[in-house]
Amino acid sequence: MFSKTKINTLFHYYLNNNLNIHIHTHTRSISSLKVVWRKDPSLDQAIEHDKRYKQCARVVKEVLNEPGQVIPLRYLEKRRQRMRLKVKIDTFLNQNPFLFDVYYDRIKPKTEPVKFIRVSDRLLRFIEEEKRIFKENEPLIVAKLCKLLMMSKNKVVSADKLLHVKREFGFPNDFLVDLVPRYPEYFRLTGLPGEGKSFLELVDWNPEFAKSVIEERAEEESRVTGIRVRPNFNVKLPPGFVLKKEMREWIRDWMELDYVSPYEDVSNLEQASREMEKRSVGIFHELLSLSLYKRIPVPILGKFCEEYRFSNAFSSAFTRHSGIFYMSLKGGIETAMLREAYEGDKLIDIDPLLQIKDRFAEVLEEGWRERVEQLRLKQEKIKQDMELVATRVSE
Repeated sequence: MFSKTKINTLFHYYLNNNLNIHIHTHTRSISSLKVVWRKDPSLDQAIEHDKRYKQCARVVKEVLNEPGQVIPLRYLEKRRQRMRLKVKIDTFLNQNPFLFDVYYDRIKPKTEPVKFIRVSDRLLRFIEEEKRIFKENEPLIVAKLCKLLMMSKNKVVSADKLLHVKREFGFPNDFLVDLVPRYPEYFRLTGLPGEGKSFLELVDWNPEFAKSVIEERAEEESRVTGIRVRPNFNVKLPPGFVLKKEMREWIRDWMELDYVSPYEDVSNLEQASREMEKRSVGIFHELLSLSLYKRIPVPILGKFCEEYRFSNAFSSAFTRHSGIFYMSLKGGIETAMLREAYEGDKLIDIDPLLQIKDRFAEVLEEGWRERVEQLRLKQEKIKQDMELVATRVSE
């Protein structure tokens, strides 16, 4: 049964979209159902909020990966395109002061000294704080990693693919060599180092992890109301968004299908069936729910088509289910976003690992404030010097 709250939500959804409240079966193929993409400025703005932070994080990562965490400035300059940095490194350092120290050294003996950069003491303190936050949230990281494996077809995922999504889910850089070996009861790393040759396997199935966000939400609502609530998706179409009649009918009937947990064995389902669509949408919902920002670039999701049995046209699900997801095109990259996770352009449910981002943002803001203060004092000094010169001339 639906709770009273859920019934009202679905009723208003049907009413607002002129749906008839009767159930009948539609056999149209999923691929023939089209929904026009519609821009959502507030969700696009949510991506824009983190643009500067992510740019700084990319540059910091590049330097941290260098031997001794130092690099000649001109070498870093050559990597601007790879880091997607639009300004020169000198300009970046001026815009983001106190992240790095600049000094002169020789690349080879007997060569002229050139500019080098290294992490600053302030940045080193942040890195130590980052380690502390990772340690405090290690159970959450282990649970996320287990869930990613438990949703996969054979309970095994390429280690290289997991490395590609570590920033999306908040995993430490060294999680495969540090965290994984400390949890042999859950993980086994197999194969050889190298692209596509190393795999992370699930050793033990923990029932506590085999419960999706949607299932947990239904259980909580059942507990609070005393009425059994059926797990299902929250649907919230953006203002002014209208679906064609045939699409409204298909979604109405599709919503009435039983929820398919992303942790269930679905080897018996046909790839093109509505039930498989329900399961795929459930996996997308769970993956986005586990991610730090409740959004993941579509090309990254595409790396896991084999592990999670996504169809080749999986990205169409994000526009077909526009009341659940939003497909942002911000920055020229398709990004799948979980609509229910945002109120306007702000995240509602904050992942504990986002403390790292908040602390790094504070480090950046401290540097910007200090630079503004330095410039203010410098301008005051110039003004005082000019006034002193003018006084002497007048005398």
